[in-house]
Amino acid sequence: METSELYGYLRGYGITHVDTARAALQPLMLAFGFDVMERAGQLVFRSRSEHRPSEVDRGALVMAPDSGTAIDYSRAASAEISDRVRLNYVEADGNFEIAASEAVFPENETRDISTSELNIALKEEEARAIVERWLIEARVGRDRASFALPPSLGHLGAGDVVKLAEPGGLASYRIDQFEQGDQGLAQAVRVDETLYEGSSLAQKPLELPAATPITPVFPMFLDLPLITGDELPHAPYIAATAEPWPGPVAVYSSRYDADYTLNTLVKSPAVLGVTLAPLAAATPGILDHGAPLVVELTRGSLSGVTPEALLAGANLAAIGDGSQDNWEIFQFQSADLVAPGRYELSGRLRGQLGSDALMPAQWPVGSYFVLLDGTPEQIELAASGRNTLQYFQIGPVARPYSDYSYRKLSAAFAGNGLRPYAPVHLAQKWDGADLEFSWIRRARLDGASWDLEEIPLSETQERYQVKIFSGAQLLRQEEVHQAQWRYSAAMQSLDGAQGLLELQVAQLSESFGPGLFRKFRFTI
Repeated sequence: METSELYGYLRGYGITHVDTARAALQPLMLAFGFDVMERAGQLVFRSRSEHRPSEVDRGALVMAPDSGTAIDYSRAASAEISDRVRLNYVEADGNFEIAASEAVFPENETRDISTSELNIALKEEEARAIVERWLIEARVGRDRASFALPPSLGHLGAGDVVKLAEPGGLASYRIDQFEQGDQGLAQAVRVDETLYEGSSLAQKPLELPAATPITPVFPMFLDLPLITGDELPHAPYIAATAEPWPGPVAVYSSRYDADYTLNTLVKSPAVLGVTLAPLAAATPGILDHGAPLVVELTRGSLSGVTPEALLAGANLAAIGDGSQDNWEIFQFQSADLVAPGRYELSGRLRGQLGSDALMPAQWPVGSYFVLLDGTPEQIELAASGRNTLQYFQIGPVARPYSDYSYRKLSAAFAGNGLRPYAPVHLAQKWDGADLEFSWIRRARLDGASWDLEEIPLSETQERYQVKIFSGAQLLRQEEVHQAQWRYSAAMQSLDGAQGLLELQVAQLSESFGPGLFRKFRFTI
């Protein structure tokens, strides 16, 4: 194989199916203008710019046996020649998209378009040079010549270029077909050698779209109480953010840290941030006018609402320590932008949706803030998956979960949408030496109406767990079926109850167990 006279720069070429070597080379021959010929038993690759034409005198030609002339000329009809040539190719720069380049003779009406597709990576100026060469080749190549060569010119063959004398001067013809016999019968097409001297088209400056790096996302699970009542009560929410946002985020899950399957797609980033100021506990159910809560967001924005919108449920958010269970739900009326991405939240309604029992004495600086505006979505979790360790791979959907941009997490979820609210209005009274405690239950479903005569019972039956503590020591634990309990003198004596004690009461659920406890301190 001889390739010393083959030149060109191939940026990329795809072979989409198994075929012959000739079929695989044909697109490259068309694009880069080279010929493959056999010489002395080996294949010779030669760029057409490297052809050295042989001048052949008409007197050296012999009579062709069929025509009785030394040379026959023919010209294809103009209707057979396309006035417009189009090439579809792979764009070498940028995103390797399919691009097209066209060339047309401006003085002619376009009657026909010749379209070709090459699975070759080309620059725009390279594709333009190719279609312009094809267009001129098609016009020049209308002229053909057939002639017979004597044995003295037997070194010529297919792929060689000869110059023949014509009335207007010398004309170049490339031999496309050659039949060797007593005479060498050649079929040749006229060529313009200047077409292969290289393109003078200026290179277009490379313009790439702005690249968006794929960065790991920051995911966070929130096992929340029911918000609207239409959710799956046992399924947690996921909130994710990143800067820049990589597009949809895939959540893959597994029960045994292998064979992960797609669980959920997070389509939009959550409005998520951290607190820059502590948030002290406040009374639930009334506006908290304490010091503003300063929050710095990763991305997104916040805005204030009217009092009516606040009471209708607007600006619902969660504040917590980042664990899936420990979230207080609250609302805010005002959101004042004090620096880029930094807001002061005031006019707060605290401990919403039964989360008042989770409110600590103070949420410290660095607590997490998540806006519950509908962006955080519930993941898929079977009811049987509650309290079972789950494994997750979370990252950009455009990448496999084995990619570096994925984060691996594991968690077990209690299903806090099933969790009963803590009772309220704990009270005590003495009946002789006995202590009587009472409370009012709350409903996690359908309990917001002011027209109800009695708070709905969200569980199948009314049951409560009652505990008595002396410091950290559990003195007594009982189950009762009504919203009151008598701590008799005999019980007190048996428990050794004296001094400062604490009563803890939680409603019981058949599907969840004890809900959140309400605590009440008393002295005996």
